[in-house]
Amino acid sequence: MKEIKNTFLPEDEKYMQMALMLAEQAMLEDEVPIGAVLVHKGEVIARAYNRREQNKCATHHAEILAIEEGCRTLGGWRLPDCTLYVTMEPCAMCAGAIVNARIERVVYGVPDVRFGAFGSLFDLSALPTNHTPAVAGGLMRDECLALLRAYFKQKRKN
Repeated sequence: MKEIKNTFLPEDEKYMQMALMLAEQAMLEDEVPIGAVLVHKGEVIARAYNRREQNKCATHHAEILAIEEGCRTLGGWRLPDCTLYVTMEPCAMCAGAIVNARIERVVYGVPDVRFGAFGSLFDLSALPTNHTPAVAGGLMRDECLALLRAYFKQKRKN
């Protein structure tokens, strides 16, 4: 597993807390508790959480939904000067969308050793693409992990 340089900014925890609140909402709706917040120049422009079960759509990950909302808000497919906060490391699909949307920076909570595409399983940002987001992982890791564990523990009981 590649070591992610954990360079966090003073405001990062505030936005990750928002993403955690969205993840909690996902859990209440029986979705895997992953939340995402997209910030453009210090302003939240999109919020989302997983909706795969609810919408019966494999692509409705929190990151994809936040990117779509961000594109609508900014009026284009490029999301320059944006940071995406997500409670779990993005998968290959979401990492590809992040690169394609030209998101400047990604901050995630817990690594995903099974599907993580920014350093855990492989690192899409290390490939020679025309855009490379800065990635910082592990912010509020324990809180993000606790929520995921609680969700899957509850699922195993049912």
